[in-house]
Amino acid sequence: MTTAYPSYDELVALPSYAPQAVPTAFEDINGHLNIRHYVGIASEGLDESLLEVGIAQNWPTVAGHGVFTAEHHMTYLSELRTGDRISVRVRLVGRSARAAHVVAYLLDDSHQKVSYVMEEIFLHIDMASRRTADWPDDVAAALDKRAAADAELAWQPTLSGSMALR
Repeated sequence: MTTAYPSYDELVALPSYAPQAVPTAFEDINGHLNIRHYVGIASEGLDESLLEVGIAQNWPTVAGHGVFTAEHHMTYLSELRTGDRISVRVRLVGRSARAAHVVAYLLDDSHQKVSYVMEEIFLHIDMASRRTADWPDDVAAALDKRAAADAELAWQPTLSGSMALR
C-alpha cells in the first residue's frame, strides 16, 4: 500500500523555514543525514513558523508560556545527503483549547522531493505550574486564522491516524 503525500510542488508554495544545506557533520555511517537531524531540522522549521502565531522561542522567559511536544509520527520518504539543499514547510491541521496539531515537511530542494514528514501534537504550557493551560487569546486567534488559511489549500495533509487533538 502506498500512502500519497502532498507533492513537492504543492508544498513548495508554503512559506520556507530553516533553509540550509546538509552539513558534513550531520552525516551518519550510511552516508546520509542522521535521524536525529531530520527531527531537529523539522523542529527548527516548526519553531520558526510559530513566530507567525505569536509563539517566540523565548516565550518561556518573556511571557511565562511554552510549548511541549506530546506526540510525533515520523515518515522517511527519501534520503538526504551532505550538500543537499533543504527547507521545512508547515501545515497547521487544527487546535484545541490547549494543544495544536501540525505537519512539518522536510523538503529536498536539490532534487525537488519530499524527504521527511513529521506529524506532531504540541501543548501550551504555563511555565510557572509546568502544566497545560488554555492558549492565550491572541495566540488562539492567530492559530485559528492559520488553521483556516491552511484548510483552504487545494490538498489535504496525509495524517497517520495515530494522534488527534483532545
